[in-house]
Amino acid sequence: MKFDKPVLGGPCWTELGTSDLDGAKRFYTELFGWRPETDPRPEAGGYTMARLGDAAVAALSPLYQESQPVAWNVSFAVADADAAARRVEEAGGVVLLGPMDVLDAGRFAVAADATGAVFQLWQARSFPGAGLFNAPGALGWVELATRHTVRAREFYTVLFGWSADASEWYTQWGIDGADFGGMADMADRFPPEVPPHWLPYFAVDDVDATAQVARRAGGAVLLAPTTVPDGPRIAVLRDPQGAAFGVHRAGAEG
Repeated sequence: MKFDKPVLGGPCWTELGTSDLDGAKRFYTELFGWRPETDPRPEAGGYTMARLGDAAVAALSPLYQESQPVAWNVSFAVADADAAARRVEEAGGVVLLGPMDVLDAGRFAVAADATGAVFQLWQARSFPGAGLFNAPGALGWVELATRHTVRAREFYTVLFGWSADASEWYTQWGIDGADFGGMADMADRFPPEVPPHWLPYFAVDDVDATAQVARRAGGAVLLAPTTVPDGPRIAVLRDPQGAAFGVHRAGAEG
C-alpha cells in the first residue's frame, strides 16, 4: 500500500481469530518472525499482539463466539464508529456487532458489506493501529474477493469515499491517489460455499521461500507463488488452523 501509517478510511489493522492460539503463535513466529505478546488481563480474553521490533503489526485471538470462523479480519480506520456503522446500513450493509468500546484502546464494530464480506470499523483512542506497514512481516495490501463487484464498488465508495481504478480483471482501491488494496471477482475461481471475504497480504522478502516455510510449519499453499502481470510476486497460504492470507514481495506495494 502507498501509505505507511493508518489513515482515515484505510486499512489500519488485521487480526486473526483462531481455534488454537498457541499453535498460531508458533506458526506465524516461524513464518514472519513475529514476537507475540498476550495481554494478561482477564478482560482481554487472550488477545495477543504480534510485534516486529517495537511495532505492533497484527493480532491473534481465540474465537470468542461459537459461530465465529477461523479467519483473518481487516479493520478500517474511522473517526466515529457509531456514525460509520449508520453509514454501513444506509449503503446496504449490515452491522453484525457493536459499536462497542475495547478497553481504552478504541471503539469498534463488525459489519458485512452489501455483498456479504465481513470487515471491521476502528475508531482509535489509545491504539491507532499497526505501527508498521509494507516491511517484511507487516501488512502490505488488502483484497476483497466478491461475486458482485459493481455492488461492492458502490458500497465502499459511498462508505469511505474510496477511488476505484478498475481494469478488465482487477480493481484497485485508493485514498487521495494512494492505493492500498484491490478487489477481485470470485466468479468461478472459488467453490460456491466460499463466501465473499477480505484477505490481508503481508510483505515478505521472498515469496517462494515463505511458501516453503509455511508448508514445513504445517500450513498449505492455496495459490502457488506467481508473478502478477505488471505487478508483484504473490502467493496465498493457509495456516494449520485453516485461516487464509496472502504474501507479496516487499517493495512492490500498490
